[in-house]
Amino acid sequence: MRLVDAVYLRILELAKNMTISLNKLATLSGVPCSTIATMTKSHTAKLSTIYGICEGAKITLKEFFDSPLFDRENITD
Repeated sequence: MRLVDAVYLRILELAKNMTISLNKLATLSGVPCSTIATMTKSHTAKLSTIYGICEGAKITLKEFFDSPLFDRENITD
């Protein structure tokens, strides 16, 4: 999968684990929900967006990327 897809899936996973909606996580993060929703269409994910999501989820960047989604064999680009 593309790296941006893994980022998007990780954000969805965080929201699910927190038992909140994607919109709620976006609000807590100060990141517009539209930014998250269009992430895979734009083919990019800014580090500042990921950092904001981490702040909203109260996790570190290290914790964000500590997921099998980001294992080398899962990323194609």
